[in-house]
Amino acid sequence: MKPENLINLSASVFVFIVLATCLAPANAWAGNGWFSDVWLVTVFKKGGLVMWPILFCSLLALTITLERGFHLRSGKIIKKDFLADARSLSAKGEFDFALRACKSHDVAMSRIVQAGLARARYGILEIERAIEAAGSHEATLLQANLRGLGVLANLTPMLGLLGTVLGMIKAFNVISESGAGNPGLVASGISEALITTAAGLIVGIPSLAIYHYFRGKVDRFVYDMEEESLRFIEDIQHSMKRDTDPEA
Repeated sequence: MKPENLINLSASVFVFIVLATCLAPANAWAGNGWFSDVWLVTVFKKGGLVMWPILFCSLLALTITLERGFHLRSGKIIKKDFLADARSLSAKGEFDFALRACKSHDVAMSRIVQAGLARARYGILEIERAIEAAGSHEATLLQANLRGLGVLANLTPMLGLLGTVLGMIKAFNVISESGAGNPGLVASGISEALITTAAGLIVGIPSLAIYHYFRGKVDRFVYDMEEESLRFIEDIQHSMKRDTDPEA
């Protein structure tokens, strides 16, 4: 899924939540309805305005996580059964049949092999260049949206820190205006400060862990694709050498 589509999806969910909040009965947020009795809603209200961008970041991070989790699966990157057929056909010099086998499997590795087979008539050097270019492109696609997840992992704690600063400013303003005689008013600002910090960390820590998990998966897939590409090139080299020198 493209980054703009992820943002649009998350923004749509976010707008839906905002509209639902705005259209809720007046007593829902005032403390007289079931909605205000939900613990998370109560905490969200106490967190102040900074909780809204943190909520949006959490929705976007969740969307990226689900999207990458779906696409970064072995069956969508490398299919061993297809590779066995393609390598067997390539080793025999039947490049057209190997190309058809690649086209019947829309996975990253098949697209890399397909790029090489399409240049088979130009020699082994062209095959290597085509495979290298296709492999670089597929590696870039595997990392799609991961940078955004990494940004969110670092951004949400910063938003929480911003909420902390704003909450402390609010608390000190109350102290300067009414003195320290009303601890309830001071506690409201301190509560806001702590809630936003916690919310930012709650979103940021899992996002950072998931980001590194997916980066590890991408690195493993890239390594596997490089290994399979080298084996594939060796098969073609042996086939071409055998065609030019039948006694080899």
